[in-house]
Amino acid sequence: MLKVATHNGTFHADDAFAFAILRAATAGRVELVRTRNADQLAAADVVFDVGGSYDRAARRYDHHMRDKPLRDSGEPFSSAGLVWRDFGTAAVGNLLPAATPGVIAKIVDTMDRGLIRDVDLMDNGAMAPSAGHVATVIEAFNPTFAEDDRQENAAFLQAVEVAAVMLARTCAHACAAALAEDTVADAARRAEDPRIIVLDRRVPWEEAVFDLELTDALYVVRPAGDAWTCSAVAPERGSFAQRQPLPDAWGGLRDEAFAAETGVSDATFCHPARFVCGARSRQGAVALATLAAPPILNKRIP
Repeated sequence: MLKVATHNGTFHADDAFAFAILRAATAGRVELVRTRNADQLAAADVVFDVGGSYDRAARRYDHHMRDKPLRDSGEPFSSAGLVWRDFGTAAVGNLLPAATPGVIAKIVDTMDRGLIRDVDLMDNGAMAPSAGHVATVIEAFNPTFAEDDRQENAAFLQAVEVAAVMLARTCAHACAAALAEDTVADAARRAEDPRIIVLDRRVPWEEAVFDLELTDALYVVRPAGDAWTCSAVAPERGSFAQRQPLPDAWGGLRDEAFAAETGVSDATFCHPARFVCGARSRQGAVALATLAAPPILNKRIP
């Protein structure tokens, strides 16, 4: 049983998430005390968000000092980020027992650059607060002055339950993204034409294309229920444009008209904005992608 301690009184998202991380990392084998009593803090195995010191070897994770711990980027840690750095791998391993070490490492990094970082920044006043931010939601569990009968520790544990669910679901999505990246990487290695990536599963591919630096990719073909789609790749992350839009003559065509225009018998539609088209078969969708890709001009050898 791991004995952990944090401060009593008003809590924030970072201490709620820090405890949720520790609970996941130990599979629930953790005992919590919320106090500022120096003797009780000294007796704990892990102390976070209180105590006035940051010492990884001693497992002391406060960040309220003048010389506060910073990420390599210069951004400040809170207790959530500090605990995640040392216990995140174990937490993910318990939350997702089927994940491989390589996938776990990707999830830990993704979480640190996303949810955990945002909690850190908000706690340090380095991010503008908003009503819908996770930190604001967690802090709403603090008892108000009008709730004299509400127990502070019980309120903290309620907030931890919410943080734990968010932690688990965000890890699950990060895991899916990591697996999708592996799928896209494998498809890119097998591609006959590097401009056309064919996926045999409907996985999210948009981030993977940029993370893998697939600069030649123009179209991604993948299944969509009983049909297949061909999607144009954006020129940069988050853009609504396309590196190579589908042909202008295709825009808005459907069924027989689209099949007649392309010569692909099972072609079904092309979006008017020319970023996605479809066919009933894998072969048809690949044929559409091949038609849309510009001809490759052979370089003359001197």
